Amino acid sequence: MALLTTGKGFVRALEKSGALGVYAPLEGGFEGRYQRRLRTNGYDSLSLSARGLGDVGAYLMGIHGVRPPHLGKKNIGQDAAVGPIYFVPPIAAYQLESLSPKSKGLVLWILEGYILSKAELEYLVTLPQQEPRIKVVVELGGERYFRWEPLEKRIEAA
Repeated sequence: MALLTTGKGFVRALEKSGALGVYAPLEGGFEGRYQRRLRTNGYDSLSLSARGLGDVGAYLMGIHGVRPPHLGKKNIGQDAAVGPIYFVPPIAAYQLESLSPKSKGLVLWILEGYILSKAELEYLVTLPQQEPRIKVVVELGGERYFRWEPLEKRIEAA
């Protein structure tokens, strides 16, 4: 187990491919080290869970509607019986607007990425091509040591 890693290979691989699939030991700790390496190399990091993302493209880059749980209560007025829709700004696009000028970009670190479908993973591969300031890291499962591979290789293998 390498306690001191520079993370240079990880950062270079992320800059080259734009999207990485990561396998980390289940006891944890490695993710934080690599996120710290990204921050020291000039990237801002945003951690998200893949559970509950819904439409990944709309959640990250487009304005999307959200209905809070209605908790058994119904509206009598003109609204739908399930409650009002609240429109939420896109998470990644909003973070990009607030980046400092010195920042190299934004890294989306997505936890529990093994539940994402192939189409959602393909979108995450194309996202850095659409917006070059965004890089994507998806945790795809557990491993005995921390390893990564380009996300598009993972999609081709599936």
